[in-house]
Parts: sequence; structure tokens; C-alpha cells
Amino acid sequence: MTVDFVLYEEELALLTESLRKLRQESSSRAVFLIGKNGRQIAAAGEVEQFDAASLISLTTSGITADDLTKLISDREFSMLLREGEKDHVSFSIVAKEAILITVFDDRSSLGLVRLRTKRSSGELVKIFDTIKQRAGDSTDATVLAEITDDDIKELFTA
Repeated sequence: MTVDFVLYEEELALLTESLRKLRQESSSRAVFLIGKNGRQIAAAGEVEQFDAASLISLTTSGITADDLTKLISDREFSMLLREGEKDHVSFSIVAKEAILITVFDDRSSLGLVRLRTKRSSGELVKIFDTIKQRAGDSTDATVLAEITDDDIKELFTA
């Protein structure tokens, strides 16, 4: 089941801080949290060194259907790795809501990135649980549902 949610500033700050901590503790170059819709939720590190849209597009298109199936269906923590000449990219699913992309080079190691990503994923899952709970408790959706087409037309004809 997919839960749509609104990301508030406080939750974005928590996600960003968790990514910043992961980047620092894993000696990674950059960390991106990407929503299921393919849009960046948060990022930390040397993000200006990367064209995030291209990175997201290229790396997610590089994940095969088999890779994605294994990544999603694995009950334990799972990570995919793409190794490049200078930079390496790891992918992991977080709370079935997002993909965590970690870009690292030879200053770090796969073992360190894996260890820190696993711990960070646990923190991110808790944050997403809070977001989902808040979305379930929120009356914002019912307020929007009460707005009719006539209400919208009135706004632009007044």
C-alpha cells in the first residue's frame, strides 16, 4: 500500500540531518534521498558537484528489474552497488518510500558505507513512520477535499 504524505519543514530538517550524518560518518561524497516519483527529497555532502537530476536518472535507469525486485523483496537490509572508475554509487530502499543513493570514492570503503547506510536507514524509517502517522492524523486532506470546482472558479473570476 502506498501512503501519500506531505513533508513538513521539521521532517525535512530531520531527513537532511540524517543524510548529513551518514555522509560524514561514511566518508561519502554525497547522499541523496529520492522519492518513488523520482524526485529528490533531501541531499547532503558535495551535492553541487553532481547534476542531481542526471545522477538520479542515470543511476535509477541502471537498476534492472531483477535488481529492483531483489532490493525490495529482501527482508533484511539490502544494497545494490555500481562501481565506477573514480566514484561508486550504492542504492538502498528506505521504508518502501524512497531510494537512498550514496556516492563515495576511494576515501571510503564499501564495508563502511554499508555499515553506516544500514544504521542510517533505520533512522530514516523512523522519520518516515512519523511522517506517515502525521499524514494519517492530518485533516489537511479533508479540507482540500471540501474545495469544489465552483470554489476554484470563484477565486479567478472575482
